[in-house]
Amino acid sequence: MTDGAPGAIAPAELTPGIFSTSGLPTARRVELWESHNAAALIGLAVRAPDSLDAAELNVQLPRARLARVTGSAHSVERTRDLILRWPSDSVVVFLTLRGRARFTADGVALGRGRGDALAWETDRPFARTFAAGLEELVVTVPRAELDARSETPRLAEPVIASFGGPPGSGSAQSGRPDQYARALARIAGRATRAERPLGPDEPTVLDLVAAIAAGPHAAASAAHRAAARSYIEEHLTDPNLGAAEIAAAACISERQLSRLFAADGDSVPRHVLSRRLQLARSILSAPRAPTVAEVAARCGFTSASYFSHAFRQHFGHRAGDLRGVR
Repeated sequence: MTDGAPGAIAPAELTPGIFSTSGLPTARRVELWESHNAAALIGLAVRAPDSLDAAELNVQLPRARLARVTGSAHSVERTRDLILRWPSDSVVVFLTLRGRARFTADGVALGRGRGDALAWETDRPFARTFAAGLEELVVTVPRAELDARSETPRLAEPVIASFGGPPGSGSAQSGRPDQYARALARIAGRATRAERPLGPDEPTVLDLVAAIAAGPHAAASAAHRAAARSYIEEHLTDPNLGAAEIAAAACISERQLSRLFAADGDSVPRHVLSRRLQLARSILSAPRAPTVAEVAARCGFTSASYFSHAFRQHFGHRAGDLRGVR
């Protein structure tokens, strides 16, 4: 198997870890949920009015952690004692898919709903309440990784963005979703779905979290990288996607775009090809998958024969060998 683009994770290597309170003794559900979250995401104290029904799909990358969390009504708190016990020194982004979350930190309370993203420091106390349950995506990135890429300032207050939601959903910026939050939600959502997870490109995750956390203070290079990478994720299936279009979307020249990807040891064509192949492999891994030619066209390839050659060269086996294999 040949090496893919830096940070690319093949679906076969990505199978999310799943933890659920279903089937656990009622009296131990909160305790075991706390233990799992401390190891997989963030150490939190949990309070549930009734039996806690919750599940979490986790994806562990070398540097970032992604999760899809669902649960019945409960509240969580990260206290100073828990921070000392389980230090993280990361930035966390919560992306609400369903329900409403009340977030409290430094005496400020915020209500967030479907389509909202909220970023905060993991090692500053906070509390969250889900009165009617929740479904959300969670992404954490260590501070050291963000500083290495963009020198992201410490958050003095929660950063709120929108990744889109219908009118009345509680969206922070109804009708004007933030491109970075939208791209992060798309990537985290694909990576943490139970069926056909699509491995995320880790440098893209890092850049998006850095851009969300820094907001208007983001370094130009980090903002441009995040814009370019998010545009690629949104347009992978477009067969006409190319460097000129990506550079224009990021408001930079093609030369600047090439330099940004070269800094990560990558190139624009190689990155786009790798992401398309990852998407194709995800589709081919599903039961009753389309034909190889159909998958090639769906993933932005104009030539089925070229797709088959590139797939075998990238993964070390034929696309047809994977079709329908679980």
